[in-house]
Amino acid sequence: MAGPLPHNRHTPANAVARLARHPEPSIRALVATRPDLGPDLAAKLAKDPDDDVRMYARLHPFSRAWAEYDMLQNITGHGPDCTGPITEPAPSPPQPSPDWFAACAASAEPVLRRVAASWPALPAELVGTLAQDDDERVRVRLACHHPLAPPRLLLDVFLTRPTHRPHLLPLPAFPRTRTSHLMAHPDPQVRALAAADPHLPDPPVNDLDTSVRRAAAANPSLPPEALETLLANPRTTEGSAANPSPPLPAPRMHALIDRCLNTTTA
Repeated sequence: MAGPLPHNRHTPANAVARLARHPEPSIRALVATRPDLGPDLAAKLAKDPDDDVRMYARLHPFSRAWAEYDMLQNITGHGPDCTGPITEPAPSPPQPSPDWFAACAASAEPVLRRVAASWPALPAELVGTLAQDDDERVRVRLACHHPLAPPRLLLDVFLTRPTHRPHLLPLPAFPRTRTSHLMAHPDPQVRALAAADPHLPDPPVNDLDTSVRRAAAANPSLPPEALETLLANPRTTEGSAANPSPPLPAPRMHALIDRCLNTTTA
């Protein structure tokens, strides 16, 4: 069992050489990007019978320092649902240089582009390029980690990767309008997003799902007369009470409160 030896920077050279011949491909892959890997071992791993090991060996020129190695290890091996939100703490210094991240963004290797997409200081022009990347994991990581990720990308990841919805929704760039085309979506979380669109002409206050009804009842496009009816309906009271539209006249508001109190005590 190799334990932490493959990625420990203090592992002696003779142990690294043995690990490069380890029968487990995942161990050889960890060794393949070590900055202290000698040219002979690097060449050997570049011809490894395992596809993943050969891929990691191709990344070796981008792992010239331990900060670069650590960044690669933080990204590689994770699926599109393993990434954290944009508020995830940045790795401890030292970090790779901006030029290194830019080179990763321009690489033909998807793994390196995923690394670049995870750096929140990536320049805007590179963000625009990665937002259209063919690799889904690149796009997901960009949406979750970069403050300049375009709204259309945020919405796309919201639709395709439900795991990330809780930390995509609060982002300032997340689209709140022009979502009415999603009103027929089978996923109630998506319909709830569309139901809150302030440009929606007829919010679906009778949707079968509670969260959709709540979002529709809180939609500021509802007229005051509709809002009063919704406030009196137990199915939509919670959402309509949070509606930011101009408040009802004080007498009507007091009448509704009295009716709620009387219903509760009855």
